[in-house]
Amino acid sequence: MSAQPTEHSSRPAPSGADMPLRTLGDIRAALRAGRGFPGDREDFELDLTRALENSTETDLSAVAAVMVDYRGRVRLASAPDYDVAMQEGEELLLRIKAEAAER
Repeated sequence: MSAQPTEHSSRPAPSGADMPLRTLGDIRAALRAGRGFPGDREDFELDLTRALENSTETDLSAVAAVMVDYRGRVRLASAPDYDVAMQEGEELLLRIKAEAAER
């Protein structure tokens, strides 16, 4: 059986903002690929372990909360305008500090 080409085969790999990030494996894969913020890969595993250790078999809400948090972090860090927005925020903060020092 030969592989059939599809129209999807030529598409680039999805960015963090485009990835579904629905499962634990999706989030881990995104973090392994370098998406997210510095240290997120290790912090995710620590937070997940902590949540699992404190969860019961009928209440995995802490695990879900960790997944939701890191899914958001991956999407935020992967957003196309994130770096620009951070730079603008830093410039605004510096301007406010300079104005406060002049008073």
